[in-house]
Amino acid sequence: MTLADFKNTPWRASHRSYEKSALAISPAPEYASSEVLVSSLYRTVGFAELKEGGVPQAGRDHDKRVKKLRDKQNFPEGALVTADTWNTVIHGVLESPKLPNQSSKRFLQVSPLVPGMAVFSGSARLSSNSWPAGSLVRRMVWLGAKDSASAKALWTDLFEAMGVGDGDDVFARWLQQEADAWTTPKPSWDIAPLPPDEAEILARVDFSGLHFPARQFTKDLKAVIAAKESMTRRQWTTLLEAIIRLGAVAHVAWLCDVQARMWRNVRDAISEQPPGDETQARSIFPESPQYMTYGGKALMVFKDLASGYLQARLGINAVLWSLVEIGEPYSAPLSTSNDIQVLCSHLRKHRKALIRADVSRSISDVLENEARTLLCKKGIGSNLMEFARYCLGQRQTSSPLLRGYDQGYVLRKKGSSPSSPWVVSLGPASVLALTHCALAGMGGPRSIQRLVKHLASYGVAVDRNDIAGSDLGHQLRMLGLVLDSPDAESGMLLLPPFPASTPATNEASQQ
Repeated sequence: MTLADFKNTPWRASHRSYEKSALAISPAPEYASSEVLVSSLYRTVGFAELKEGGVPQAGRDHDKRVKKLRDKQNFPEGALVTADTWNTVIHGVLESPKLPNQSSKRFLQVSPLVPGMAVFSGSARLSSNSWPAGSLVRRMVWLGAKDSASAKALWTDLFEAMGVGDGDDVFARWLQQEADAWTTPKPSWDIAPLPPDEAEILARVDFSGLHFPARQFTKDLKAVIAAKESMTRRQWTTLLEAIIRLGAVAHVAWLCDVQARMWRNVRDAISEQPPGDETQARSIFPESPQYMTYGGKALMVFKDLASGYLQARLGINAVLWSLVEIGEPYSAPLSTSNDIQVLCSHLRKHRKALIRADVSRSISDVLENEARTLLCKKGIGSNLMEFARYCLGQRQTSSPLLRGYDQGYVLRKKGSSPSSPWVVSLGPASVLALTHCALAGMGGPRSIQRLVKHLASYGVAVDRNDIAGSDLGHQLRMLGLVLDSPDAESGMLLLPPFPASTPATNEASQQ
C-alpha cells in the first residue's frame, strides 16, 4: 500500500505499526446491546469453531427444525420436552424484546443465560458480516491484567464461570441440556486459544500505577465471577452484562482519548515543537479521565472523543505512509509511551524530507475528504456512536409492556419523547453490580466514597454530596444497599449486597 492508496481509501487498511498497536481500537465497535456482547463473549471464550457470521443462519435453521418437529409431534433424542414446549421457551420465556425498528422482522433473539443460547442467537447483525464483539472483551482482559499469566488465569476463570456445571441452578442445567438436544450440529464447549496475532499486545511498561477502565474491568470481572454462587444464573448473567457494557464503552472512550493524545505528540514532532521528556511522553495516558457526569448528557462527549480518535487515526496513518513515501519507513510497534517517543524522534530526524514531501498537505487533504465521517455522521464515527448508545442505553422495546426489561443500563431517556436526550443514570442491576464490585473483599459497610471512586475509574464523575438526593441515592435505598448514618460522608454507608467474598475477590480488590 502507498500514500496515494491510503488517500483514496483511508479506512480500508491501516499501517501495520498502527494496526498492531495494543492501543488500537480493535475490533472496530459497531452496534451491540448488552446481550449481544455476552452472547458474542460465549462464542469467543468457548466456541472457537463458531463464526459470528453464521449465527443468524443458525437461528433460522433452528426455527425451521423446531417447526418441522412440531408438525410431526416429535422431539429429538435427549430432549425432555415437546417441540411445542421448547418453542414456547425460546419464543416466550427467554425471548429478548426487539427494538422498535425490528417489530416486523422475523429472527430468533433470546436472553443469553447459558452457552447453548449463543449458538443460534445474539449476533450484532442479521447478516453474515457481524463484528466479533466478544473479541473486544478479550482484549480488555489482556490489556487490563497485570501480566500474561494473570490474563490467562482470568480468561480461564471466566470460561469456567460462563459454562454450566453442578453449581448452577436447576433451570440453567436443564436449559443447557435442552439446548444441546435441540441444536444440530452441536458445537463443543472448550476454552478457545488466544489468537497468535493478539499475543503481541501483552508486553507493556506504562501501566504500573496507571488507572484506566480495562484495569478496573479485570478486577470487577473477578468480583462478579466470585459472586456467582450467591445467586441464580439469570441474576448473575444480569450482573455480568452490567459490568461488561460499562467497561466496554469506557474502554473504547479511553482508547479514543489516548489516540488523540498520541496524535498531538506526533503533530508536534513534525512541526517546530522541541522534543519532550519521558514525563511528556507518558502524558498520552490520561491520569483522571472523565467521560460522563452523573445526571448529565453523555453522547455528545462521546461524539467529541470519537471525532478526536478518527482525526488521530487518519493523521498518524498519513504520517506513517509519508515516511514510506520518502524512503524512511517506521516499522516498530506503537504500544507504549516509549514507542511514541521513538516515533517522534524518527519524525524529527526526517522532518526536512517530510516537509519537502508536503506531509501537512497530505494530512489536510485526507481530513478534508473525510469530513462527514469525522463528524460521526457516517462510517466508523457513526458506528462508534451506535456502539455507545445501544450498549449503555436502556433498551427501547417495540412492545410497551416490556419497557422495563433492561435493568442494567447506564443511560436512560430523560423524557418520553423520541427526541429526549440520553442522560447518565444507573439502572438497578448496574447499581447492584457496581456496589458489589466497589466493596469486593470488604468485610462490612464502607463509605459511599468507595462507589464514587469506583465510578470515577470508568470515567463517570459523581459528586458524593449529591448522591443522597439523586436517583442514585434512591436506587441505593430501594435495593437496601445503604445505611443512613449521620456520622458517615453524605450520611450514607454502603452495604455489601452479597455474602462475604472469596479469597479470589480479596485478591482482586488489592491489585
